[in-house]
Amino acid sequence: MKEIHDIASNGDRQRHRFYYGYTIVSISFFILLISWGAQYSFGVFFKPVLSEFGWTRAATSGAYSLNMALTGIAGILAGRLSDRFGPRPVLTVCGLLLGLGFLLMSQVHEIWHIYFFYGVLAGIGMGGTFVPLMSTVTRWFIKRRGLASGIVVSGIGFGMLILPLLANTLISTYSWKTSYTILGFITLGLMLITAQFLKRAPSQNVLLARETYAVLNSNSNWQSQGLTFRQSVRTRQFWTIIVMSLLFVFALHTVLVHIVAHATDIGFTAGDAAAILSIVGVASIISKIIMGTLGDRIGNRNTVTLVFLLTTLAFLWLLFASDLWMLYLFAAVFGLGYGGFATTQSPLVADYFGLKAHGAILGLVGFATTAGGAIGALVAGSIFDLSGTYRWAFILCVVFCIMSLILSISLRGTRVYDSQPQTSLVMKN
Repeated sequence: MKEIHDIASNGDRQRHRFYYGYTIVSISFFILLISWGAQYSFGVFFKPVLSEFGWTRAATSGAYSLNMALTGIAGILAGRLSDRFGPRPVLTVCGLLLGLGFLLMSQVHEIWHIYFFYGVLAGIGMGGTFVPLMSTVTRWFIKRRGLASGIVVSGIGFGMLILPLLANTLISTYSWKTSYTILGFITLGLMLITAQFLKRAPSQNVLLARETYAVLNSNSNWQSQGLTFRQSVRTRQFWTIIVMSLLFVFALHTVLVHIVAHATDIGFTAGDAAAILSIVGVASIISKIIMGTLGDRIGNRNTVTLVFLLTTLAFLWLLFASDLWMLYLFAAVFGLGYGGFATTQSPLVADYFGLKAHGAILGLVGFATTAGGAIGALVAGSIFDLSGTYRWAFILCVVFCIMSLILSISLRGTRVYDSQPQTSLVMKN
Protein backbone atom coordinates (compact mmCIF):
# COMPACT_ATOMS: atom_id res chain seq x y z
CA MET A 1 0.00 0.00 0.00
CA LYS A 2 2.90 2.35 0.68
CA GLU A 3 4.12 1.90 -2.92
CA ILE A 4 0.67 2.77 -4.25
CA HIS A 5 0.51 5.86 -2.03
CA ASP A 6 3.97 6.95 -3.22
CA ILE A 7 2.97 6.52 -6.85
CA ALA A 8 -0.17 8.56 -6.35
CA SER A 9 1.69 11.27 -4.42
CA ASN A 10 4.39 11.49 -7.05
CA GLY A 11 1.78 11.75 -9.81
CA ASP A 12 -0.01 14.50 -7.84
CA ARG A 13 3.18 16.54 -7.53
CA GLN A 14 3.84 16.29 -11.28
CA ARG A 15 0.30 16.97 -12.33
CA HIS A 16 0.93 20.57 -13.36
CA ARG A 17 4.18 19.94 -15.20
CA PHE A 18 4.35 19.79 -18.96
CA TYR A 19 3.62 16.25 -20.06
CA TYR A 20 6.21 14.98 -22.54
CA GLY A 21 3.55 12.86 -24.21
CA TYR A 22 2.41 16.02 -26.01
CA THR A 23 5.92 16.41 -27.42
CA ILE A 24 5.74 12.79 -28.62
CA VAL A 25 2.46 13.60 -30.38
CA SER A 26 3.94 16.68 -32.07
CA ILE A 27 7.07 14.90 -33.29
CA SER A 28 5.10 11.87 -34.50
CA PHE A 29 2.68 14.16 -36.34
CA PHE A 30 5.55 15.91 -38.11
CA ILE A 31 7.35 12.70 -39.11
CA LEU A 32 4.18 11.20 -40.59
CA LEU A 33 3.49 14.45 -42.46
CA ILE A 34 6.86 14.36 -44.20
CA SER A 35 7.23 10.63 -44.81
CA TRP A 36 3.71 9.71 -45.89
CA GLY A 37 3.15 12.97 -47.74
CA ALA A 38 6.19 12.18 -49.90
CA GLN A 39 5.05 8.57 -50.22
CA TYR A 40 1.57 9.49 -51.45
CA SER A 41 3.03 11.87 -54.02
CA PHE A 42 3.77 8.78 -56.13
CA GLY A 43 0.48 9.27 -57.96
CA VAL A 44 1.63 12.74 -59.08
CA PHE A 45 4.90 11.31 -60.45
CA PHE A 46 3.06 8.39 -62.10
CA LYS A 47 2.30 9.84 -65.53
CA PRO A 48 5.55 11.82 -65.93
CA VAL A 49 7.46 8.58 -65.36
CA LEU A 50 5.23 6.74 -67.84
CA SER A 51 5.69 9.48 -70.44
CA GLU A 52 9.47 9.40 -70.20
CA PHE A 53 10.02 5.64 -70.26
CA GLY A 54 6.87 4.23 -71.89
CA TRP A 55 6.39 1.51 -69.28
CA THR A 56 2.94 -0.03 -68.73
CA ARG A 57 0.82 1.08 -65.80
CA ALA A 58 0.98 -2.39 -64.28
CA ALA A 59 4.78 -2.46 -64.44
CA THR A 60 5.11 1.00 -62.94
CA SER A 61 2.48 0.29 -60.28
CA GLY A 62 4.47 -2.81 -59.37
CA ALA A 63 7.18 -0.62 -57.81
CA TYR A 64 4.57 0.93 -55.55
CA SER A 65 3.24 -2.54 -54.72
CA LEU A 66 6.72 -3.73 -53.78
CA ASN A 67 7.12 -0.61 -51.65
CA MET A 68 3.90 -1.34 -49.79
CA ALA A 69 4.75 -5.03 -49.34
CA LEU A 70 8.15 -4.25 -47.83
CA THR A 71 6.63 -1.47 -45.73
CA GLY A 72 4.42 -4.10 -44.14
CA ILE A 73 7.18 -6.66 -43.65
CA ALA A 74 9.54 -4.04 -42.24
CA GLY A 75 6.73 -2.78 -40.01
CA ILE A 76 6.57 -6.15 -38.23
CA LEU A 77 10.28 -6.02 -37.44
CA ALA A 78 10.12 -2.30 -36.61
CA GLY A 79 7.29 -2.94 -34.15
CA ARG A 80 9.28 -5.63 -32.37
CA LEU A 81 12.43 -3.51 -32.27
CA SER A 82 10.44 -0.53 -30.97
CA ASP A 83 8.99 -2.71 -28.17
CA ARG A 84 12.53 -3.64 -27.18
CA PHE A 85 14.72 -0.61 -27.88
CA GLY A 86 12.29 2.28 -28.23
CA PRO A 87 11.38 4.34 -31.31
CA ARG A 88 14.45 6.59 -31.62
CA PRO A 89 16.97 4.17 -33.20
CA VAL A 90 14.25 2.62 -35.37
CA LEU A 91 13.15 5.98 -36.80
CA THR A 92 16.74 7.11 -37.31
CA VAL A 93 17.67 4.13 -39.47
CA CYS A 94 14.40 4.15 -41.38
CA GLY A 95 14.59 7.89 -42.00
CA LEU A 96 18.02 7.38 -43.54
CA LEU A 97 16.75 4.63 -45.86
CA LEU A 98 13.62 6.55 -46.85
CA GLY A 99 15.46 9.76 -47.68
CA LEU A 100 18.09 7.84 -49.61
CA GLY A 101 15.41 6.01 -51.62
CA PHE A 102 13.75 9.26 -52.67
CA LEU A 103 17.11 10.84 -53.55
CA LEU A 104 18.06 7.90 -55.76
CA MET A 105 14.75 8.12 -57.62
CA SER A 106 16.31 11.05 -59.45
CA GLN A 107 18.77 8.59 -61.01
CA VAL A 108 16.20 6.18 -62.48
CA HIS A 109 16.94 4.99 -66.03
CA GLU A 110 15.78 1.38 -66.02
CA ILE A 111 12.66 -0.30 -64.69
CA TRP A 112 14.62 -2.19 -62.04
CA HIS A 113 15.91 1.10 -60.66
CA ILE A 114 12.48 2.24 -59.58
CA TYR A 115 11.82 -1.17 -58.03
CA PHE A 116 15.01 -1.01 -55.99
CA PHE A 117 15.12 2.69 -55.08
CA TYR A 118 11.41 3.20 -54.42
CA GLY A 119 10.25 -0.36 -53.87
CA VAL A 120 13.05 -1.69 -51.64
CA LEU A 121 14.89 1.22 -49.98
CA ALA A 122 11.93 3.57 -49.53
CA GLY A 123 9.66 0.62 -48.70
CA ILE A 124 11.85 -0.57 -45.83
CA GLY A 125 12.25 3.03 -44.67
CA MET A 126 8.48 3.54 -44.60
CA GLY A 127 8.11 0.39 -42.50
CA GLY A 128 9.74 2.15 -39.56
CA THR A 129 7.36 5.10 -39.43
CA PHE A 130 3.70 4.29 -38.74
CA VAL A 131 3.94 1.25 -36.46
CA PRO A 132 6.66 2.44 -34.01
CA LEU A 133 5.18 5.94 -33.77
CA MET A 134 1.59 4.82 -33.23
CA SER A 135 2.64 2.16 -30.73
CA THR A 136 4.66 4.77 -28.82
CA VAL A 137 1.76 7.24 -28.73
CA THR A 138 -0.58 4.48 -27.54
CA ARG A 139 1.77 3.79 -24.63
CA TRP A 140 1.98 7.46 -23.62
CA PHE A 141 -1.79 7.98 -23.46
CA ILE A 142 -4.71 6.21 -21.81
CA LYS A 143 -7.75 8.41 -21.32
CA ARG A 144 -7.36 10.35 -24.57
CA ARG A 145 -5.68 7.63 -26.58
CA GLY A 146 -8.09 7.92 -29.52
CA LEU A 147 -7.74 11.70 -29.74
CA ALA A 148 -3.94 11.54 -29.46
CA SER A 149 -3.82 8.89 -32.18
CA GLY A 150 -6.12 11.00 -34.35
CA ILE A 151 -3.90 14.06 -34.02
CA VAL A 152 -0.80 12.07 -34.92
CA VAL A 153 -2.23 10.35 -37.99
CA SER A 154 -3.70 13.67 -39.16
CA GLY A 155 -0.08 14.36 -40.05
CA ILE A 156 -0.60 11.96 -42.95
CA GLY A 157 -3.57 14.06 -44.07
CA PHE A 158 -1.55 17.27 -43.89
CA GLY A 159 1.17 15.51 -45.85
CA MET A 160 -1.34 14.54 -48.54
CA LEU A 161 -2.53 18.15 -48.62
CA ILE A 162 0.92 19.72 -48.93
CA LEU A 163 3.34 17.31 -50.59
CA PRO A 164 1.37 16.29 -53.75
CA LEU A 165 0.75 19.96 -54.59
CA LEU A 166 4.39 20.75 -53.87
CA ALA A 167 5.49 17.83 -56.05
CA ASN A 168 3.20 18.94 -58.89
CA THR A 169 4.59 22.49 -58.69
CA LEU A 170 8.18 21.23 -58.66
CA ILE A 171 7.56 18.92 -61.62
CA SER A 172 6.00 21.78 -63.60
CA THR A 173 8.88 24.09 -62.75
CA TYR A 174 11.84 21.72 -62.99
CA SER A 175 11.46 18.01 -63.75
CA TRP A 176 10.21 14.93 -61.94
CA LYS A 177 13.79 13.81 -61.22
CA THR A 178 14.77 17.13 -59.69
CA SER A 179 11.55 17.05 -57.69
CA TYR A 180 12.50 13.69 -56.20
CA THR A 181 15.92 15.09 -55.27
CA ILE A 182 14.27 17.94 -53.35
CA LEU A 183 11.80 15.61 -51.62
CA GLY A 184 14.68 13.29 -50.71
CA PHE A 185 16.70 16.01 -49.00
CA ILE A 186 13.63 17.28 -47.14
CA THR A 187 12.74 13.79 -45.91
CA LEU A 188 16.28 12.82 -44.97
CA GLY A 189 17.12 15.97 -43.04
CA LEU A 190 13.89 16.48 -41.15
CA MET A 191 13.34 12.85 -40.16
CA LEU A 192 16.87 12.39 -38.84
CA ILE A 193 16.60 15.53 -36.71
CA THR A 194 13.12 15.00 -35.27
CA ALA A 195 13.68 11.31 -34.49
CA GLN A 196 16.27 12.24 -31.87
CA PHE A 197 13.56 13.77 -29.65
CA LEU A 198 11.51 10.57 -29.41
CA LYS A 199 11.41 8.74 -26.09
CA ARG A 200 10.14 5.40 -24.92
CA ALA A 201 6.94 5.08 -22.89
CA PRO A 202 6.79 6.69 -19.43
CA SER A 203 7.78 4.61 -16.43
CA GLN A 204 5.59 1.60 -15.87
CA ASN A 205 5.51 2.41 -12.16
CA VAL A 206 4.80 6.14 -12.36
CA LEU A 207 2.26 7.51 -14.83
CA LEU A 208 3.19 11.14 -15.29
CA ALA A 209 0.31 13.40 -14.41
CA ARG A 210 -1.99 15.64 -16.46
CA GLU A 211 -2.81 13.04 -19.16
CA THR A 212 -2.15 9.69 -17.48
CA TYR A 213 -2.25 10.38 -13.74
CA ALA A 214 -3.31 7.18 -12.05
CA VAL A 215 -3.72 5.39 -8.74
CA LEU A 216 -2.83 1.74 -9.11
CA ASN A 217 -5.00 -0.58 -7.01
CA SER A 218 -3.31 -3.92 -7.41
CA ASN A 219 -0.95 -4.04 -10.37
CA SER A 220 1.36 -1.18 -11.28
CA ASN A 221 2.77 -2.95 -14.32
CA TRP A 222 -0.05 -1.69 -16.55
CA GLN A 223 1.94 -1.69 -19.78
CA SER A 224 2.64 -5.41 -19.49
CA GLN A 225 -1.02 -6.37 -19.45
CA GLY A 226 -2.66 -8.12 -22.35
CA LEU A 227 -1.85 -11.05 -24.58
CA THR A 228 1.52 -12.10 -25.91
CA PHE A 229 2.10 -12.09 -29.65
CA ARG A 230 1.60 -15.86 -29.86
CA GLN A 231 -1.62 -15.73 -27.84
CA SER A 232 -3.00 -12.95 -30.01
CA VAL A 233 -2.50 -14.72 -33.34
CA ARG A 234 -4.55 -17.66 -32.04
CA THR A 235 -7.70 -15.56 -31.56
CA ARG A 236 -10.55 -15.10 -34.00
CA GLN A 237 -10.54 -11.36 -33.34
CA PHE A 238 -6.96 -11.05 -34.55
CA TRP A 239 -7.64 -12.69 -37.91
CA THR A 240 -10.88 -10.76 -38.33
CA ILE A 241 -8.92 -7.52 -37.96
CA ILE A 242 -6.24 -8.80 -40.34
CA VAL A 243 -8.65 -9.76 -43.13
CA MET A 244 -10.86 -6.67 -42.92
CA SER A 245 -7.75 -4.44 -42.92
CA LEU A 246 -6.29 -6.16 -45.98
CA LEU A 247 -9.53 -5.90 -47.98
CA PHE A 248 -10.17 -2.30 -47.00
CA VAL A 249 -6.67 -1.03 -47.78
CA PHE A 250 -6.82 -2.78 -51.17
CA ALA A 251 -9.52 -0.24 -51.98
CA LEU A 252 -7.73 2.69 -50.34
CA HIS A 253 -4.51 2.36 -52.29
CA THR A 254 -6.27 1.70 -55.56
CA VAL A 255 -7.45 5.30 -55.22
CA LEU A 256 -4.25 6.78 -53.82
CA VAL A 257 -2.16 5.44 -56.70
CA HIS A 258 -4.58 5.63 -59.64
CA ILE A 259 -7.10 8.42 -58.99
CA VAL A 260 -4.86 11.12 -60.51
CA ALA A 261 -4.34 9.04 -63.65
CA HIS A 262 -8.07 8.25 -63.79
CA ALA A 263 -8.99 11.94 -63.57
CA THR A 264 -6.61 12.92 -66.36
CA ASP A 265 -7.83 9.97 -68.45
CA ILE A 266 -11.37 11.38 -68.42
CA GLY A 267 -10.22 14.85 -69.45
CA PHE A 268 -9.15 16.88 -66.41
CA THR A 269 -5.82 18.70 -66.01
CA ALA A 270 -2.94 17.40 -63.95
CA GLY A 271 -3.45 20.24 -61.47
CA ASP A 272 -7.15 19.45 -61.04
CA ALA A 273 -6.30 15.78 -60.61
CA ALA A 274 -3.58 16.47 -58.01
CA ALA A 275 -6.13 18.54 -56.09
CA ILE A 276 -8.17 15.35 -55.57
CA LEU A 277 -5.40 13.94 -53.38
CA SER A 278 -5.22 17.23 -51.50
CA ILE A 279 -8.98 17.10 -50.80
CA VAL A 280 -8.53 13.54 -49.54
CA GLY A 281 -5.83 14.91 -47.26
CA VAL A 282 -8.00 17.75 -45.89
CA ALA A 283 -10.96 15.44 -45.28
CA SER A 284 -8.74 12.88 -43.59
CA ILE A 285 -7.39 15.54 -41.23
CA ILE A 286 -10.91 16.39 -40.12
CA SER A 287 -11.83 12.72 -39.92
CA LYS A 288 -8.85 11.75 -37.78
CA ILE A 289 -9.79 14.21 -35.06
CA ILE A 290 -13.51 13.37 -35.23
CA MET A 291 -13.03 9.60 -35.44
CA GLY A 292 -10.38 9.63 -32.74
CA THR A 293 -12.79 11.40 -30.39
CA LEU A 294 -15.60 9.04 -31.40
CA GLY A 295 -13.35 6.08 -30.69
CA ASP A 296 -12.86 7.33 -27.13
CA ARG A 297 -16.64 7.75 -26.68
CA ILE A 298 -18.40 4.98 -28.60
CA GLY A 299 -15.55 2.51 -28.97
CA ASN A 300 -13.10 1.85 -31.76
CA ARG A 301 -15.00 -1.11 -33.18
CA ASN A 302 -18.12 0.98 -33.71
CA THR A 303 -16.02 3.78 -35.17
CA VAL A 304 -14.27 1.54 -37.69
CA THR A 305 -17.68 0.18 -38.77
CA LEU A 306 -18.78 3.75 -39.51
CA VAL A 307 -15.55 4.29 -41.45
CA PHE A 308 -16.20 1.27 -43.67
CA LEU A 309 -19.77 2.43 -44.33
CA LEU A 310 -18.64 5.89 -45.43
CA THR A 311 -16.00 4.49 -47.75
CA THR A 312 -18.43 2.04 -49.34
CA LEU A 313 -20.76 4.93 -50.14
CA ALA A 314 -17.84 6.91 -51.58
CA PHE A 315 -16.89 4.12 -54.00
CA LEU A 316 -20.48 3.69 -55.11
CA TRP A 317 -20.51 7.42 -55.92
CA LEU A 318 -17.20 7.13 -57.81
CA LEU A 319 -18.75 4.66 -60.26
CA PHE A 320 -20.96 7.50 -61.54
CA ALA A 321 -18.61 10.47 -61.05
CA SER A 322 -17.93 12.16 -64.38
CA ASP A 323 -17.76 15.86 -63.47
CA LEU A 324 -14.93 17.46 -61.51
CA TRP A 325 -17.19 18.45 -58.60
CA MET A 326 -18.32 14.83 -58.36
CA LEU A 327 -14.73 13.66 -58.09
CA TYR A 328 -14.07 16.29 -55.44
CA LEU A 329 -17.11 15.12 -53.46
CA PHE A 330 -15.87 11.55 -53.74
CA ALA A 331 -12.47 12.67 -52.44
CA ALA A 332 -14.08 14.38 -49.43
CA VAL A 333 -16.15 11.35 -48.37
CA PHE A 334 -13.34 8.94 -49.19
CA GLY A 335 -11.00 11.06 -47.07
CA LEU A 336 -13.35 10.81 -44.10
CA GLY A 337 -13.21 7.02 -44.33
CA TYR A 338 -9.50 6.83 -45.03
CA GLY A 339 -8.58 9.10 -42.12
CA GLY A 340 -10.82 7.29 -39.67
CA PHE A 341 -9.31 3.91 -40.46
CA ALA A 342 -5.76 5.14 -39.88
CA THR A 343 -6.84 6.61 -36.54
CA THR A 344 -8.56 3.52 -35.14
CA GLN A 345 -5.92 0.90 -36.01
CA SER A 346 -3.56 1.30 -33.05
CA PRO A 347 -6.26 1.90 -30.39
CA LEU A 348 -8.26 -1.06 -31.73
CA VAL A 349 -5.27 -3.35 -31.26
CA ALA A 350 -4.78 -2.01 -27.72
CA ASP A 351 -8.49 -2.52 -26.97
CA TYR A 352 -8.45 -6.19 -27.93
CA PHE A 353 -4.94 -7.37 -27.07
CA GLY A 354 -3.48 -4.91 -24.55
CA LEU A 355 0.01 -3.39 -24.55
CA LYS A 356 2.25 -6.36 -23.73
CA ALA A 357 3.16 -6.97 -27.39
CA HIS A 358 1.39 -3.99 -28.94
CA GLY A 359 4.17 -3.02 -31.36
CA ALA A 360 4.59 -6.55 -32.72
CA ILE A 361 0.83 -7.10 -33.10
CA LEU A 362 0.31 -3.72 -34.73
CA GLY A 363 3.23 -4.52 -37.01
CA LEU A 364 1.50 -7.66 -38.30
CA VAL A 365 -1.79 -5.81 -38.72
CA GLY A 366 0.17 -3.13 -40.54
CA PHE A 367 1.63 -5.79 -42.81
CA ALA A 368 -1.88 -6.89 -43.73
CA THR A 369 -2.82 -3.31 -44.60
CA THR A 370 0.28 -2.71 -46.71
CA ALA A 371 -0.19 -6.09 -48.42
CA GLY A 372 -3.71 -5.01 -49.33
CA GLY A 373 -2.35 -1.72 -50.65
CA ALA A 374 0.34 -3.48 -52.67
CA ILE A 375 -2.14 -5.89 -54.23
CA GLY A 376 -4.70 -3.14 -54.89
CA ALA A 377 -2.28 -0.84 -56.72
CA LEU A 378 -0.98 -3.68 -58.90
CA VAL A 379 -4.35 -5.26 -59.64
CA ALA A 380 -5.92 -1.90 -60.56
CA GLY A 381 -3.07 -1.16 -62.96
CA SER A 382 -3.41 -4.61 -64.54
CA ILE A 383 -7.18 -4.21 -64.91
CA PHE A 384 -6.63 -0.90 -66.71
CA ASP A 385 -4.03 -2.42 -69.04
CA LEU A 386 -6.47 -5.20 -69.98
CA SER A 387 -9.69 -3.19 -70.23
CA GLY A 388 -8.62 0.41 -70.81
CA THR A 389 -10.70 1.60 -67.84
CA TYR A 390 -10.58 1.65 -64.03
CA ARG A 391 -14.31 0.93 -63.69
CA TRP A 392 -13.93 -2.77 -62.93
CA ALA A 393 -11.22 -2.01 -60.39
CA PHE A 394 -13.58 0.43 -58.63
CA ILE A 395 -16.37 -2.19 -58.63
CA LEU A 396 -13.98 -4.62 -56.95
CA CYS A 397 -13.23 -1.93 -54.35
CA VAL A 398 -16.96 -1.64 -53.58
CA VAL A 399 -17.16 -5.40 -53.00
CA PHE A 400 -14.14 -5.40 -50.68
CA CYS A 401 -15.44 -2.42 -48.68
CA ILE A 402 -18.75 -4.21 -48.12
CA MET A 403 -16.89 -7.33 -46.97
CA SER A 404 -14.83 -5.24 -44.53
CA LEU A 405 -18.04 -3.67 -43.21
CA ILE A 406 -19.55 -7.10 -42.55
CA LEU A 407 -16.38 -8.31 -40.79
CA SER A 408 -16.27 -5.25 -38.54
CA ILE A 409 -19.87 -5.84 -37.48
CA SER A 410 -19.02 -9.47 -36.66
CA LEU A 411 -16.09 -8.41 -34.48
CA ARG A 412 -16.85 -8.98 -30.83
CA GLY A 413 -17.08 -5.87 -28.73
CA THR A 414 -15.19 -7.24 -25.72
CA ARG A 415 -11.47 -7.57 -25.19
CA VAL A 416 -10.00 -11.05 -25.49
CA TYR A 417 -7.88 -10.60 -22.37
CA ASP A 418 -10.66 -9.53 -19.98
CA SER A 419 -10.19 -12.71 -17.98
CA GLN A 420 -6.73 -11.52 -16.93
CA PRO A 421 -6.26 -9.23 -13.88
CA GLN A 422 -6.81 -5.63 -14.91
CA THR A 423 -5.33 -2.46 -13.51
CA SER A 424 -7.84 -0.02 -12.01
CA LEU A 425 -6.99 3.44 -13.31
CA VAL A 426 -8.29 6.76 -12.03
CA MET A 427 -7.26 9.35 -14.60
CA LYS A 428 -7.16 13.07 -14.24
CA ASN A 429 -6.30 15.78 -16.77
